[in-house]
Amino acid sequence: MPSITKLAGRIAKSPTIAMNDKAKQLAAEGHSVIGLAGGEPDFDTPAHIVEAGMKAIRDGETRYAAPSKGIGPLLEAIAAKMERDNNVSVDPMSDIIVTPGGKLALFLALKAMLDPGDEVLIPAPYWVSYPSIVTMVGGVPVTVATSSDDGYRLRLEDLRGFVTAKTKAIIINSPCNPTGHMLSSDEIEGIATLATEADLYVISDEIYEKLNFDGRPAVSLASLPDISDRVVVINGMSKAYAMTGWRLGWLAGPTALIGAAGKFNSQTATSAATFTQHAAVAALNGPQECVEMMRQSYQERRDFMVNSFNNIENMSCPDIEGAFYAFPKVDNTSKSSEEVASLILDKAVVVGVPGSAFGISKDAHIRFSFAEDLNLLTEAVERIRGIADQLA
Repeated sequence: MPSITKLAGRIAKSPTIAMNDKAKQLAAEGHSVIGLAGGEPDFDTPAHIVEAGMKAIRDGETRYAAPSKGIGPLLEAIAAKMERDNNVSVDPMSDIIVTPGGKLALFLALKAMLDPGDEVLIPAPYWVSYPSIVTMVGGVPVTVATSSDDGYRLRLEDLRGFVTAKTKAIIINSPCNPTGHMLSSDEIEGIATLATEADLYVISDEIYEKLNFDGRPAVSLASLPDISDRVVVINGMSKAYAMTGWRLGWLAGPTALIGAAGKFNSQTATSAATFTQHAAVAALNGPQECVEMMRQSYQERRDFMVNSFNNIENMSCPDIEGAFYAFPKVDNTSKSSEEVASLILDKAVVVGVPGSAFGISKDAHIRFSFAEDLNLLTEAVERIRGIADQLA
């Protein structure tokens, strides 16, 4: 039998999806499992968005999208949203591609900008798919470690130390999955300086931009005039509008790069589903109170999770500025994050994702989603508290 590619052998299944699948399997076997591994809102998609999608189906909007990069009303809605929310001006017909999910948007951006062997700086902790997608398109992921002791700050002098002649881009995620860290003005200035000095693309993953807490605004790197021509924004509908299953994302950026990415899109996905695009138009152009309601709920849960973990013996959890994940660590332990996650699963029947999945090997961090009902989160925390003495 012919062999599979060596590349396939180097790509692992997404750790978050693997842990989420494990939770579902345990539940199917009758275990009282609490699954906090996924990154999925527990809210239903708002009714007016659902109705727009259903109406589009009833109206026969079930054919290929035209143009393939996205239907005109959605391209215009995205451009208007970026102008309104992010102070970023893009041409709706030349600077945006709508994709079936944010992962493909990231894939297309990287495919358009990287030649084989080009390097991409990825600050860690990072979203688990960044290194794999870089590898899949022929690039080389370069991890730039940050520390919870320093608030996960990105420092220009540290970033400079990882730049080589092969460095082509840096991926930024703010608010960050898994830490919740949001870029400060100093960090934003440092990234802009680095991009200009080293002639880099900046991929700005802004999928959690609307889920920010305590009045901290999420700043799009594309809004910086000095680097706007080298920033590619990745965004989508899944987190802010509770539309994970609708599979709708986009990338926006420099015209030439978006044009190149569009070629790969036309030969792979072709287009996102037409009726989901109509639903997205309703989401972006319609009432936004639903987004604020969800954000406030996440902030309440954030407060609970941070306070709870900091009151469990030998555990600590720094402040969470955005997104919907807690990333606590066991302060004094000889165990790895994988061992801690396995112990919590086996003894407390609570599913989290080990910090190693996010590029952290030094400390025993575990990521828990708090995009779940507060009663369920309370039960999960109490279960963990009950086995805390076994985590050392």
